Amino acid sequence: MSTSMPSLTRRRMLTIIAATGAASLLPWTGRAATAYEATEWRGYALGADARLLLHGRSRADAERAIAVSMAEIERLENEFSLYRANSSLCRLNRDGMLPRPSADMTALLRLGCRFGDLSHGAFDISVQPLWQLYAAHFALPNADPAGPSEDKIKETLARVDYRRIRIDDDAIRLAPGMALTLNGIAQGYITDRVADILRDQGWSHILVDLGETRALDSHPSGRPWRIGLKGGPSAAVAPTLDIADRAVATSARRGFIFDAAGRHCHLLDPASGHAAQGFASVTVVARRAADADALSTALSIMPPAQAASLAQRLKDSEIWVGVDNGSIAHL
Repeated sequence: MSTSMPSLTRRRMLTIIAATGAASLLPWTGRAATAYEATEWRGYALGADARLLLHGRSRADAERAIAVSMAEIERLENEFSLYRANSSLCRLNRDGMLPRPSADMTALLRLGCRFGDLSHGAFDISVQPLWQLYAAHFALPNADPAGPSEDKIKETLARVDYRRIRIDDDAIRLAPGMALTLNGIAQGYITDRVADILRDQGWSHILVDLGETRALDSHPSGRPWRIGLKGGPSAAVAPTLDIADRAVATSARRGFIFDAAGRHCHLLDPASGHAAQGFASVTVVARRAADADALSTALSIMPPAQAASLAQRLKDSEIWVGVDNGSIAHL
């Protein structure tokens, strides 16, 4: 991806409510953690503010957990990032082939293709050429506010189809001109990896918030974790979600806008080549953050009637949608 193109920034659409008195990590308060006291780390990862809440163990244990978590995030960013020139994903896009891919890369690509099938193509990890087209168009001085021409969109869509990705254990191959983006699922996948590692280390009652949010167990007080949804500026009080052992992700049109008029967002429909015009935002609660991440993206791109039909089939997920007046409702 050209360095002149804008990087995708992500606005915080979820808030964690009443985390209890948290001892900060980096720097430390020096207090020993009690069963109901959180040790909190805040930083920056995956292009967003990041936060971990760890409960009930020692300072040394928490330091080790944070270090392991940061190492895992760094490792996976080197796999999936579009903004690191030597990442596995950038090399795949540049060369059209990635020999000896990691197990994480093949697993995530296969998961992305599964959500492509589930959403009838609305979720398409091969949509990167279309994103590049819009980014390049609106980087031009005096760019046509209507967006790229229909001819350019049609030409670009010929290179968008996740079903043309060949995924084998020994190599991943793309058709000529294709390029992938994992921005609609990688944050959730990495959130899951960090949560799974911490659980394997014996942590419980924790919250991993890397832009997508995953709770291990309930809050240590026994109540659920409380996640607040953000509506638009004209919204009344937005809903609060109670979660335990679940993940939450939100996709929203206002998360990234290509143009000053706000007509062209980053949620691009691989069927039409245009910005999605469905729900203003979609929040999904699911067992795993990767699922919530991909589903929130897919349901944001699908027309509302199709999104509602898919939502009815997702028996293990909870879905909330925002509309243009700022209100939020259960789907």
